[in-house]
Amino acid sequence: MSAARTLLSVSSMVLAAAVCASAVRAQPAPAGAAPNALPSDDPDPGADMAPMPGMEVDWPTTADPLADAQTPSAPAAAASSDSQTERKYRVEIDGLSGDEGVPATIETSIRTRFKLLSALEEGKGSGNTAQIDRRAQQDEELLRRLLRAGGYYDASVSTRTENETGGRLIVHLTVDAGAVYTLGAVDLPGIDGAGASAAKLKTAFGLSVDQPADSDRIAAGQAALREQLGRDGFVFAKVGDPEITVDHELRKANVTMPVDPGGARRIGKIVLDGPRLFSPKHLGRIARFRPGDHYDAAKMDDFRRALIQTGLVSSVTIAPLATSDPDIVDVSVHLERAPPRTISGAFGYGTGEGYRVEASWQHRNLIRPEGAVTFRGVLGTQEQSLGAILRRNNYKARDRVLNGQLLFSHLNQNAYEARTVTLAGGLERQTTIIWQKKWTWFYGGELSASNEQDTVKATGVPRKRKYLTGALPTGLSYDGSDDLLNPTTGYRLSGRISPELSLQGSAFGYVKAQIDGSYYLPVTGQTVLAGRMRFGSIFGASAERIAPTRRFYSGGGGSVRGFGYQKIGPLDVNGDPAGGRSLAEFSLEARVRFGDFGVVPFVDAGNLYAARLPSFTGMRYGAGLGIRYYTSFGPIRVDVGTPINRRSGDSRVAVYVSLGQAF
Repeated sequence: MSAARTLLSVSSMVLAAAVCASAVRAQPAPAGAAPNALPSDDPDPGADMAPMPGMEVDWPTTADPLADAQTPSAPAAAASSDSQTERKYRVEIDGLSGDEGVPATIETSIRTRFKLLSALEEGKGSGNTAQIDRRAQQDEELLRRLLRAGGYYDASVSTRTENETGGRLIVHLTVDAGAVYTLGAVDLPGIDGAGASAAKLKTAFGLSVDQPADSDRIAAGQAALREQLGRDGFVFAKVGDPEITVDHELRKANVTMPVDPGGARRIGKIVLDGPRLFSPKHLGRIARFRPGDHYDAAKMDDFRRALIQTGLVSSVTIAPLATSDPDIVDVSVHLERAPPRTISGAFGYGTGEGYRVEASWQHRNLIRPEGAVTFRGVLGTQEQSLGAILRRNNYKARDRVLNGQLLFSHLNQNAYEARTVTLAGGLERQTTIIWQKKWTWFYGGELSASNEQDTVKATGVPRKRKYLTGALPTGLSYDGSDDLLNPTTGYRLSGRISPELSLQGSAFGYVKAQIDGSYYLPVTGQTVLAGRMRFGSIFGASAERIAPTRRFYSGGGGSVRGFGYQKIGPLDVNGDPAGGRSLAEFSLEARVRFGDFGVVPFVDAGNLYAARLPSFTGMRYGAGLGIRYYTSFGPIRVDVGTPINRRSGDSRVAVYVSLGQAF
């Protein structure tokens, strides 16, 4: 027996069903129109659809609105009048689930697209008889097309209605999916022109014999093939739309998709087109490709994102530019400027901290290229400061940042009062939300002159001392977690060391060191256990000799929650914090998420010590509960903690609000 075969054209887009469904709602297609994007067995897509079985019936008269809608004895005149009466209805799709239905993934896709494209759904559950009849006919054809897009070429759909109590209608669309068609032959004519890359391209396409012949799978294969061509340097490759030959007897669909690779290209130079925000040399630092590399579309996308990340560019257009050498393409870059200046301000109040007003002005390209200069001022109960900050991104290499700072500050804490002038600078390799890096580092220098007032710990007598301090801080970090602001697995480890030379009466030196580590363990799909530890030590000088501003302190939202800032550790005879030479802190919390919200029970512990190494005695404990609201850029954190072994003068409750998890 010879098999009946039909040659069909299938769109490369996953939403091909949307286009076709929209066409169902529109007027009949004119003769000679292009074939539908989804497979159809109707040789004339512009033909009128057949009447809907069970819908051409007399409707109940107004005299009896709850009468059976299919009673044939109702008078014709009354039925005609009732056809203009608004009726409420709801839609049920039967037969998609169960043993005779379709797989859950296909069912979900069909129901989602049906709800988006359905004429009945668009009618919002209300209409007269004629409108409901017309919408049901359109949706019956829509469902057939969606099923064919899923590989069910023999599927049938029927419609019936019934009354609910209260006069509302139920419109039933009953599906008989039939057997799913599978792929027969899969052919990519022209792919061998890619030479050694042909095998990789076929693998990327991913379609093979006996897979279900659904349009999503075919469209995904087409997209993956295009992406791989771009990654392998085939800049001008052309991928045709797939053609499907359906064999109804064998229940097979043969796919043919022509490919013209066009030859692989290598990168020449970067060419600026339009406003000259950056020089080609600086653009070359930002790019992750070099002249002579294979043209890689993924690296071009990375280049585009990096340029947007500078904050100086509102839009980027990157395109290959043919050259006289057939194997080389230049990279054309067109940049649109973004506003370079920002004015910002903030106002807040915190228990134990008082009021705080902050304002800043920033020019992100005052020192070209990418030299952001920020002038920042703070006026608060405990802090008043004025400073200028230089931050030059992509300095001499991508993701390398040159920092500089001049700061005048007055701090009035429980532990000390200090007036300080600080000049600092350094280099760092940064991590960002877009490009989270495994390894980051920093090093630099700092010079500060301060006039500080504290008390003699043993007697409580006030004293004032002047310090001139030079430091060479250096740090190295490893981030093996899966997310910068909301890690759920992996670990982080960082170390910092700062040799410091201080002049106070006479010169003396010491070394300040700190180690931080955290670990994240997923317990279930919605729960993560997270732990943190921190150790710090100062070698070479006593705590009394070291400037109060450069000692260790503990307590607060990033330390031991439940206690106020600087509220943990040695106290003087007046009960004020004295700071310490060594530090030990621990935290454990369970992050339970449900949708966009989550709860986080936590327990923290820590203490400060006057000795150079922590003895882990006299630990202070805090516990509490946090609330998380998960946004697209990270969780918003609100933690409420209480000290378990509270000392006299400690608050019973402390509240902390910030962006990102506590650690």
